[in-house]
Amino acid sequence: MLPKPDGFLALDYDKPDYTAYTSTDCPYEFMKNTKAVVRYKNDCSAVLEYPEMNGALYLTYRPVDNNIKELLVDAQKLTYEHVVKADNIAEEKYVNDYHGVYGMFYDVAGNAASQSQFYVTDSTSHFITGSIYFNVTPNYDSILPAAAYLKYDIRHLMESLKWKK
Repeated sequence: MLPKPDGFLALDYDKPDYTAYTSTDCPYEFMKNTKAVVRYKNDCSAVLEYPEMNGALYLTYRPVDNNIKELLVDAQKLTYEHVVKADNIAEEKYVNDYHGVYGMFYDVAGNAASQSQFYVTDSTSHFITGSIYFNVTPNYDSILPAAAYLKYDIRHLMESLKWKK
């Protein structure tokens, strides 16, 4: 009897379908994946859980009150705390002058706790940070398909985000 060869887990996900997410209490709205379930909301922060992937996108909202520099430093510091486990952290600027949304997307490669992080702001009133986390020990190769799927969702969220007047 021969030993069974190593197999690879095939994780395929359907093309995402998006729907508007808005709250009467919060100053933003965006398009969210219909697979994501908003489980927690406090002070306009939210957790978008993806039960099928055993992961979540954590969103933290902070009002800007003459503290934009502090908020930017904190967001960047949070991302670069992963540098110990990360193989690479790629930065991608985001600018949407039409909707007044500016930010940065961080693609974290390697066995870091979070594979993607971002922040968006209007620089004067609103600031949101977001991070993907999976409920498993980080193993980049194993979670790569799910991480890539959620990176696409983050980009869609950033591109569809609008500040309420």
